[in-house]
Amino acid sequence: MEIPVIDFSELNGEKRGDTMALLHKACEQWGFFMVENHEIDTQLMEKVKQLINTYYEENLKESFYQSEIAKRLEKHENASDIDWESSFFIWHRPTSTIHEIPNISQELWQTMDEYVAEVVKLGEKLSEVMSENLGLEKDYMKKAFCGGDGDGAAVGTKVAKYPECARPELVRGLREHTDAGGIILLLQDERVGGLEFLKDGEWVKIPASKNNAIFVNTGDQVEVLSNGLYKSAVHRVMADKNGSRISIATFYNPIPEAIISPAPKLLYPTNFLYADYLKLYGSTKFGEKGPRFESMKNMNNNGNILA
Repeated sequence: MEIPVIDFSELNGEKRGDTMALLHKACEQWGFFMVENHEIDTQLMEKVKQLINTYYEENLKESFYQSEIAKRLEKHENASDIDWESSFFIWHRPTSTIHEIPNISQELWQTMDEYVAEVVKLGEKLSEVMSENLGLEKDYMKKAFCGGDGDGAAVGTKVAKYPECARPELVRGLREHTDAGGIILLLQDERVGGLEFLKDGEWVKIPASKNNAIFVNTGDQVEVLSNGLYKSAVHRVMADKNGSRISIATFYNPIPEAIISPAPKLLYPTNFLYADYLKLYGSTKFGEKGPRFESMKNMNNNGNILA
């Protein structure tokens, strides 16, 4: 199966309608897609990957291969309960924790900050077009994530390396899961694959990203907000004996204090008398059902329309 590819440059041209429809289908039927022509500086993206690879080689590689998980695989023990990855997490918003990463260079610090500023713009734009596709106000998802009138969504990045693995049949790079948050924007390896998503009972292999395309998937909070229309997909990372894979996943998430619920506009009416529905149906039978449902949402238990 070929995953959907969204050309972001076409959102501003004659093909906007087709592109919006493709994005809606990708969110509704897949839960993941690739974004091309996203306007994030490609040189900046290459620099981030190069600096992360250098940081891993200088600070993490040796200790990883001396870790307990590596020793278990040396003994040919099953390691299905742990992940074959070397990773760390950086919060960017509301408060940055990048200075807490041991031995991080000023160059990597500054480059990561520049990259995240760009990728957040993409996350915000995606939240707007996804909201629009759901029939909601353009800023609905953004407001929900920032808790109403807050300063913005929470943003963090998981930086991971999936090292070469001599016994990939004994371990996962990352075990099966869905993502807890909102919109996940992944800058991944251009040579080594391993990421897989579950669709219709089959594991779909996500190819390594060419030309610095950004891979996007939706998390659990988008599924809740969309009342199940946009589902978060189960995914995993397979270990590889022929190469190590870099993964830089930025999470555009609700702030911890945000109250998340399905958008009222997307909910069916509930707790109404069927007799009241039949009464309304009698006068609106040959009209659209949407306005009828909306009227039932606004009706109290006495059959009266609420102001």
